[in-house]
Amino acid sequence: MAKNLVIVESPSKSRTIEKYLGKDFKVVASIGHIRDLATSGKFGLGVDIENGFKPNYITIKGKSSVINSLKKDVKESDMVYLASDPDREGEAIAWHLKDVLGIKDNNYKRVLFNEITHDKVIEAINQPTVIDDNLVKSQETRRILDRIIGFRLSKLLQAKIGAKSAGRVQSVAVKLIVDKEREIMAFVPEEYWTITAHFDKFDAEYFDEKIKEKKDLLKTEADADKVLNSLSDKYRVLDVQKKKGSRKSKAPFTTSTLQQEASNKLGFNAKKTMSLAQKLYEGVDLGNETVGLITYMRTDSIRLSEDFVGPAMKYISENYGKNYMGHTKSSKKKDNVQDAHEAIRPTSVLREPTKVKQYLDNDSFKLYSLIYKRTLASLMADAALDQTTVILDNNGYTFKTTGSIIIFDGYLKVYGDYEANDDKVIPDFVVGEDKITKDVEKKQHFTQPPARYTEATLIKKLEEDGIGRPSTYATIIDTIKSHDYVVLEDKKFKPTEMGFETTDKLQDFFKDIINTEYTSNMENELDEIAEGDADKVEVLTDFWNLFEPRVEAAFKEMEKKAAEETGETCPECGSPLVIRKGKYGEFVACSNFPTCKYIKKDKADEEVVEICNCPNCNGKIVEKKSRKGKLFYGCNNYPKCKTAYWDKPIDKKCPECGEMLTEKNGKIKCSSCEYTED
Repeated sequence: MAKNLVIVESPSKSRTIEKYLGKDFKVVASIGHIRDLATSGKFGLGVDIENGFKPNYITIKGKSSVINSLKKDVKESDMVYLASDPDREGEAIAWHLKDVLGIKDNNYKRVLFNEITHDKVIEAINQPTVIDDNLVKSQETRRILDRIIGFRLSKLLQAKIGAKSAGRVQSVAVKLIVDKEREIMAFVPEEYWTITAHFDKFDAEYFDEKIKEKKDLLKTEADADKVLNSLSDKYRVLDVQKKKGSRKSKAPFTTSTLQQEASNKLGFNAKKTMSLAQKLYEGVDLGNETVGLITYMRTDSIRLSEDFVGPAMKYISENYGKNYMGHTKSSKKKDNVQDAHEAIRPTSVLREPTKVKQYLDNDSFKLYSLIYKRTLASLMADAALDQTTVILDNNGYTFKTTGSIIIFDGYLKVYGDYEANDDKVIPDFVVGEDKITKDVEKKQHFTQPPARYTEATLIKKLEEDGIGRPSTYATIIDTIKSHDYVVLEDKKFKPTEMGFETTDKLQDFFKDIINTEYTSNMENELDEIAEGDADKVEVLTDFWNLFEPRVEAAFKEMEKKAAEETGETCPECGSPLVIRKGKYGEFVACSNFPTCKYIKKDKADEEVVEICNCPNCNGKIVEKKSRKGKLFYGCNNYPKCKTAYWDKPIDKKCPECGEMLTEKNGKIKCSSCEYTED
């Protein structure tokens, strides 16, 4: 019997850490949260509004067996180390575990594993702390806010326009995309022309230093022809300017910048990036050891610890030369709780990507390489450039050509594969000499509308405006896509009709709440709660007093969208049949609901394929199709039982959490936790 019990969130992490700690420690996993807000009480919020917003927590479905197992482990242990993730969410999980498992103050310690390596795990165990109540209050406030806004607005929109959901951050994200689309729709292209002179070894473009914008230089073809008709084939060199330039390396990754760069350079969406990073953090079997390859991947900080910087500088000096050594980057951001963590970095500079490649799948290797090289490059010297600007004259019209050459690659020695090579070599010029053109070209252009958001630019905008937390961006983006508020066209977000309609309705009634400024201010208030500078109840009270009256007014005043009629009549009561929206897509039903409850069955519904018994009722899990035709598996007792899976369930329970196992492409995994079978 181990005297010390360590509780982490992930089973894979628990196996790695147990190897480090030895026989006196038992390491188990809670598999994330064990409790959440109930759906009882006023408006189903699970929060007692009148009693200081007191939350009513209940055990998450399927977690009873996990809790019972943990209670047994706690009873058999002298000391419990609560080692959930080192962020606000993890702090809240630790608090819930302590409360539910009945752990006394003198029988627990809080430990933070910022990286899963032997030395750092031992160090964390030897330097325990206690649960930070302010972090817990901040997370609890966020959860209550999200529940209130999500439940109240979602119910409103479902009742009025058939939208699926709304949220504190997701609705602002959709609004950003809708606003951008309206800018594009309102955009009127402007014509303009350019003139380029082509020489043997360089090109030069007509310009006027008094006119900054190209579109204002030559507005019509007549303007371009006027210049062309005045030119000879001889161009005199008026001025040659040479100067030294540099390209500075970027800071190491935060959660947000990692998501952006992985999107731009690797084509990974945010959800995939965070999933891969989680695995790299939790531990990889390298044959002779199992170790986390990167530090914790939810952070706003660009700080690097001296434990890493010292060996990294030595590595740079020995492998590239002392002239390649740079310096650490400093942040200009306001300090906050997340900044207590380091940037995302490799746990050891000696674990070069090529050395661990054989132990990683292709995508994990790509992401690890990106993180490793970005971190190392951030500590390297700037690249040095020679920059040349040449001004030429032709009958009073000026032309310009520029060139730059990298004379010292600096950090590009490591990170050059991820940055475009802008080298543009031009010949030597002497002031007063003449250059003879071989061709002059005029070209028509039109100004372009603002670009739609890509996943990377949307994340950048959310972070710049202080909306949400970077650790939630992947979920937000996944939600607005899956709920049909936006679609991706050429990897750019375009709002759907529902996205427009939902945004417009929310702005009609909640424009002072569903906007970037209010949402950003709320994030600041959550930070202040985490720092002990704001009161949770006061923040929630101020919000409720602003929000709820608007919800009540919207329920009364927002016009309900009429259901679309199909042109058919109900075979049971003769009323028109209409298209309605449910959890799993559109269906045809009687417009006289709830008096008449007729629902038209699709042909596909008549051929029911049973998969297995439903684990939550006496029904059967059967094959179904979503509105978009995607196959999923749901209970035939819907809507009484809402059990559903995207992957095909098998009639077998997970040995770690007791939930249903599913199968996809021959791989068996748990529908709830991270358990998998080969």
